[in-house]
Amino acid sequence: MSFDVPEDLRYLESHEWVSTDDDTARVGITDFAQDELGDVVFVELPAESDELAAGEEFGVVESIKAVSDIYAPVSGTVTAVNEALFDQPELVNEDPFDDGWMLEVELSDESELAELLDAAAYRDQIE
Repeated sequence: MSFDVPEDLRYLESHEWVSTDDDTARVGITDFAQDELGDVVFVELPAESDELAAGEEFGVVESIKAVSDIYAPVSGTVTAVNEALFDQPELVNEDPFDDGWMLEVELSDESELAELLDAAAYRDQIE
């Protein structure tokens, strides 16, 4: 099976993705991760203004099959949370890179992005 791995994103080995626009990072879980989880039924996310540290757990995705922690690919302050997921957690399955995004973070250290996997390295990991 082939999974969508957008070239313009960076990835954590634990299957989170990050896109950046200036000093703002948008975070979610990958197509591979949502497929492994199965039907997502609940998402727990931090509040706006919470501080995240790269590599630390920031939330939980619950599916019919499993409960999985979600890890922050970057450090910073949460500036937005995708509140649509509270009523429609299935958006994570349907569109993990667009409608299923989880949060936005104001980056505190842009150099952390260089430590993340690029699309080719992430693809190698999941194939």
